[in-house]
Amino acid sequence: MAAGSIARIGFGILPMLVLFALLLVSLSLLSDATHNSERFGQMYSMLLLINAAALVFLGALVIVNIIGLIRQQRMKVPGARMTSRLVVMFVVLTVVPVSIVYYFSLQFLQRGIDSWFDVRIEQGLDDALELSRAALDVRLADILNLTVRMAENLSDAAPATLSLTLYDQRVRSGAAELTLLGGDGRIVASSSSDITDIIPDQPPGEMMMLMRNRKHYIGLDPLGESGLYARALVPVLSSRSDSEVYTLQALYEVSERFSLLAESVQSAYTRYKELAYLRIPLKFSYSLTLSIVLVLSLLAAIWAAFHSARRLVAPVRDLAEATHAVADGDYSKRLSVASEDELGFLVRSFNDMTRRLARSREQTVRGQQQIEGQRAYLEAVLANLSSGVISMSADSVLRAINHTASKGLGIDARQYLGREMSVLASEHAYLGPFVDAVNRHRSQGDKSWEEEIALLGDGGYQVLMCRGTVLGGKGKRAGGLVIVFDDVTALIQAQRDAAWGEVARRLAHEIKNPLTPIQLSAERIRRRYLGRMDAEEAELLDRATHTIVNQVDAMKKMVNAFSEYARAPNLNMAAMNFNKLVQEVLDLYRSKDLKVKVIERLDAENDTIEGDAGRLRQLLHNLIKNALEAVKGMPDARVTVSTRRVDGVKNNQIELCVEDNGPGFKTDVLENIFEPYVSTKPKGSGLGLAIVKKIVEEHGGTISAESGEAGGALVRVQLLLSNESRSVSDRQALS
Repeated sequence: MAAGSIARIGFGILPMLVLFALLLVSLSLLSDATHNSERFGQMYSMLLLINAAALVFLGALVIVNIIGLIRQQRMKVPGARMTSRLVVMFVVLTVVPVSIVYYFSLQFLQRGIDSWFDVRIEQGLDDALELSRAALDVRLADILNLTVRMAENLSDAAPATLSLTLYDQRVRSGAAELTLLGGDGRIVASSSSDITDIIPDQPPGEMMMLMRNRKHYIGLDPLGESGLYARALVPVLSSRSDSEVYTLQALYEVSERFSLLAESVQSAYTRYKELAYLRIPLKFSYSLTLSIVLVLSLLAAIWAAFHSARRLVAPVRDLAEATHAVADGDYSKRLSVASEDELGFLVRSFNDMTRRLARSREQTVRGQQQIEGQRAYLEAVLANLSSGVISMSADSVLRAINHTASKGLGIDARQYLGREMSVLASEHAYLGPFVDAVNRHRSQGDKSWEEEIALLGDGGYQVLMCRGTVLGGKGKRAGGLVIVFDDVTALIQAQRDAAWGEVARRLAHEIKNPLTPIQLSAERIRRRYLGRMDAEEAELLDRATHTIVNQVDAMKKMVNAFSEYARAPNLNMAAMNFNKLVQEVLDLYRSKDLKVKVIERLDAENDTIEGDAGRLRQLLHNLIKNALEAVKGMPDARVTVSTRRVDGVKNNQIELCVEDNGPGFKTDVLENIFEPYVSTKPKGSGLGLAIVKKIVEEHGGTISAESGEAGGALVRVQLLLSNESRSVSDRQALS
């Protein structure tokens, strides 16, 4: 049988009570058999075996319980340590008093049994037996003497008068019966006090053998159901020599009290002798019985300790397990109320607590779901706003930054959430004006403000239109700040470009009209008067008119450039291989006369774009000419033209970079480098890069300029790939 099955059998209170009752009955019978010598040999061994088997069974139950408790402690089962302490406490409280009682009981038993067999008691029993024997002997001697005298009186009696003589002697002596027996055992004459007794009692044969030797006999003999009688046999000797020798048998009734006293004395003496003989086995039996009772009490106490500890610890263990479940978030745990005591009250209180916690959690979950829904809605709104939104607490800790704000400020919002706003200025110097403006308005206590803030970062010049509002309310949100800003750089630039275009259109119109008459008048004066003048004046006139014509041509070119900048685009868009177009333009600049090394680094991909080939060639010519003019006269002059594909989030692009190793852009010019009339060349018109930017914007691209760390200028142009190129790129990425 498995240990678990044994444990389950022993855990029932009713089976164990039945087992204890049977053991108590068995121990009672064992105790009875111990002091009953007749039953000692018959029942003792069987009862001892039964009690031993029961104790082994109880011991097995206790061992299984101990092993199970040790296993529970190793597995750290809730309530195992408390069960151990309760079991140890119960066992100690049981073992100590029971052991003390067992010790003194064993000593008392040993000494009590020894006191039973004291020499004086044994001598007293011998004297009492001897006294009873002496009194009986005196009584028997008197009976014998009386019988002898009756025998002497019968010796001279005639045979005919024997019956009357016996009757007379019986009445005088008080005998119950007198019988005269012949030598061969025949009944010669008889007289009895019981008239119903026809046949007198005859002595045994061995007594008759004794009488042949003419001996006397006296003794106590039981006569059937009549009780105990004193039997006396005396020979009757006749004076005649030829007469037969008779035997007189006299039966005297012994009183019932005397018989009982004699039997009691004899029985007590016999019992004492039996106990004296069984003295050592009796001490061992009593000690063994007492030890069995002790072991039974201890095992029963240990089992009761386990049973009681489990009943006491079970609610606590259930509470501990339920508490762990509650700690893990399971509020549906309910415990059964097994009692109406303090533990039952605790269990009911726990159930009420978990029920309330479950309701509170449901309400909290619903509230969180509503909050999360509102938050998701707000995040979706903020994520799709074209304006940048920043939220911060009263202590300037950033709480929320939408994607537009993160992109507009050029930061990673995830790195700065939960940090103070001043960190932005410390880690990104170009955001200093933005942080300073916010702190200034907060220090001034402005509830609502609006300001245009200019930033100069890695992406170039940037203008932000910022609006700030202080949050009201109570709690943690009180005193917070929401900043909404828009990047108006492109708008301002577009307004500026439109203004310059209008200015260029009007200037071209106003200047171009008088240029042609001036040029024609100068040429007419030259043709009419040059031949009529002497050499010195002719040379002066020729030089003056030539200067006028050249300057007019220069002004015409400038006016044409103004016209081109101000003219609305009339594009002829078509698909083209951009790398091939760049290569065709670069072939025009491969000449040793330039004394500039032109480096070509074109992407191997056949990238196709949608564009106007003429306008793009103009873009390339302007960029390459600017680069060549920037490195003119330098000993190691070089211009690098490169293209590469840039994979974007939404669209793929091709990037064109024109880089030189010249002096680069000045810092004060870099932010306005693409505006009209901004130039780094002494004789430049300042419209080249402005026209380039306009061409890029006409094709939906972007342009930027920067100075390298080691010197030189870099202009980067990004144009969208056509749908065909993007689909090919996507298929290649998937493959």
